Amino acid sequence: MVTPLLVQSATAQGEWVLLCYRVPREPSTPRIAVWRKLRRLGVVQVGDGLVALPADARTREQLEWVADDVEQAGGTAMLWTARPDSQPQERRLAAEMAAARAIEYGQVHDAAIAARMADGDRAAVAAVLRRLRGELRRVERRDFFPPPERKQAREAVRALAGWVAAGDRESESI
Repeated sequence: MVTPLLVQSATAQGEWVLLCYRVPREPSTPRIAVWRKLRRLGVVQVGDGLVALPADARTREQLEWVADDVEQAGGTAMLWTARPDSQPQERRLAAEMAAARAIEYGQVHDAAIAARMADGDRAAVAAVLRRLRGELRRVERRDFFPPPERKQAREAVRALAGWVAAGDRESESI
């Protein structure tokens, strides 16, 4: 287990947990696995081999697990808790994270609209709906600074669910 180095008090506002890591180039499989885990967590890339998340018990634990994976792959990893030096720096980190989530929410929104407009049968649309609900939950878990697109994606998925449910009611009445 990696021991975090505390740069600032763990109770201060505006704290971020940073993972500084290096994974060997070969074999590439562990490096790709680490990259995918970090992507699923929604980290912001601060520099080469340096990623950050807003600090709380959950994000610290998640990055500790990734750090363990890095070390098991023969790499090096250190966790840090820090605060940006200025409000503009912190806003930039938050804006980068929000922009990344906005893109993901936009994809969920567009897929929900496309499923509703497609001429597919309701069973196929219901399968798409299940997939989109799961994707929406995954995006929301890594959404620390919700952009406006979050509401739009939720509404599009909700509308698709209503459309599927209305079709189910129609088929039951036949």
